[in-house]
Amino acid sequence: MTDGSVTDTNSPATTAPVIQEPGRRRLGRRRRERLVRAAGYAVFVLVVVGVAAAADWQRLADSFFRVDVARAMFPGAVTTALRNTIVYTLLAFAFGLVLGLVLALMRLSTIAPYRWFATAYIELFRGLPRLLVLFMVGYGIPQAFPDREIPGGVYGAVTLGLGATAAAYMAETIRAGIQAVPKGQTEAARSLGMSHGRAMVSIVLPQAFRIVIPPLTNEFVGLTKDTSLAYVLGVTASTIELTKFAGDALNSQVNPTPLVVAGLLYLAITLPLSQLVRWLERRAARER
Repeated sequence: MTDGSVTDTNSPATTAPVIQEPGRRRLGRRRRERLVRAAGYAVFVLVVVGVAAAADWQRLADSFFRVDVARAMFPGAVTTALRNTIVYTLLAFAFGLVLGLVLALMRLSTIAPYRWFATAYIELFRGLPRLLVLFMVGYGIPQAFPDREIPGGVYGAVTLGLGATAAAYMAETIRAGIQAVPKGQTEAARSLGMSHGRAMVSIVLPQAFRIVIPPLTNEFVGLTKDTSLAYVLGVTASTIELTKFAGDALNSQVNPTPLVVAGLLYLAITLPLSQLVRWLERRAARER
C-alpha cells in the first residue's frame, strides 16, 4: 500500500466463511422431532395391523361375544349382582372415609398414644392384602365373638373388610390434604376467637377435602374393583356380586361371554368416575 497501512489478514471482516457441504447438513430440532413422531406413528400402525391380521376374529367372536348368551343374562341375576357391587362399594367407601378421617386427625394429634395407634393401624392395613383382611373379618370375628354375628351379614363383613383397608389409604390422603392448607388459615381463625376444633371443622377440613377429592375418587374406583373379593365370604344368590356372577355364568354356559359382560358393567361404573377425577384435577389446577 502506498499510504503505509497494513491489512490484518486475521480480522473477522476478511475471514472466509465456512461453507457446509450439502450432504453433511444437520437436521433442525423441529424436523428431527417430526421424524421421530412419524416413526412412532408408523411403528404403532404396523403393530396394530400385524395383530389384527394374525387374530382369528371369527373364533374370538364365537368365544367371547355371543349375543345370545349376553342377552340371556338380562335382566335377571346380573341386575342383582350389579346392584350389590354398587352397594358394597358405597358402604365400604363411607365406612373407610369416616374411619380415615378419624385416623388422620389422630395422626396429627398432639397426644402421643393417638399418633402411635394411628401410625400402627395405617402401616398394618396398608401392608396387608385386602383378600386376607376380608377373610379374617369374615371368619376371624365369628371365632373371636361366637355369640355375636356381624351386623348386616355379608354386607357388614364386606363393609368392614374393604373399608378397614381403604381407611388406611384415605387417612394418609386426608392428612396430606390437611397439611397442605396454609397454617395462616388456622392462625387467622384462632385470632378471631375460634377454638382449635372449630377452626379445624369450619376452616381447615373444607379446604382439605377440596384438595383430596381426586385421590379419594380414585380410591372409590379401586373399591369398586375390590368388591370382586367378596366371594371369600360365601355369597348367596341375593348377595352375589359381578365377578362371582360372571364366574358362575361361565361355568353354566361353558362360554366366556359373561366375563366380557361383567367387564363392561365394571367399566360403566369406573369410566365416568375416572372422567370425574380428570375434571376435578383440571378445575383444581385452574383455581391454583
